[in-house]
Amino acid sequence: MQRILPIVFLCCFIRPTQVHAQFEGFRDSVVQLYGVVMTADSLQGLQSVSVVVKGQNRGTITNEKGVFSIVVLKGDQVEFTSIGFKPKTITIPGNMVGNQYSVIQLMVNDTIYLPATILKPRPSREQFERDFLATQIPDDNLTVARKNNNEATRRILMSSLPTDGREAGNRYLRQSANKYYYAGQAAPQNIFNPFAWAEFIKAWKRGDYKKKR
Repeated sequence: MQRILPIVFLCCFIRPTQVHAQFEGFRDSVVQLYGVVMTADSLQGLQSVSVVVKGQNRGTITNEKGVFSIVVLKGDQVEFTSIGFKPKTITIPGNMVGNQYSVIQLMVNDTIYLPATILKPRPSREQFERDFLATQIPDDNLTVARKNNNEATRRILMSSLPTDGREAGNRYLRQSANKYYYAGQAAPQNIFNPFAWAEFIKAWKRGDYKKKR
């Protein structure tokens, strides 16, 4: 109640004419921007071009024909960006008459220069065959996945890689649950656990306890 009284008291001194004037001024500054974005060389409509109002995190994209429409204010800067094209920025005129503004924006290809590559042939066919057979072809994703799923590789990764936050949290929760489960009584010893002996025999047969060089 104490917060509502000052607002009601303030509203009593605001004239309706002032509110109407402010609303009319804001409405006059709103502009409906629409147009089409095309390539500069072939005049083809560009799809999925980002049309963003700078400094406001507000925008839209063009449709399959390059047409767009967005509400802006007079004096705003609108940036057009697309992969493979140079960005373009336009400014909505602040002294324009009316509330509609149309543009035809042309986008220029952004040329990327790659480093030069020089191809040289082998001196002889025999050397080419020798180098071709000795070339080490990198493994594809399927081969890399098979190598990582190998049991020996997984054991090396488990012993060398640190645990992440999720694994550490799950381990802590399991230890806490085991501790609370046997609270107030003596916890059983694994020396009398047949399942622990079975795991020990399996690990001993695998050679987990052999001295590693």
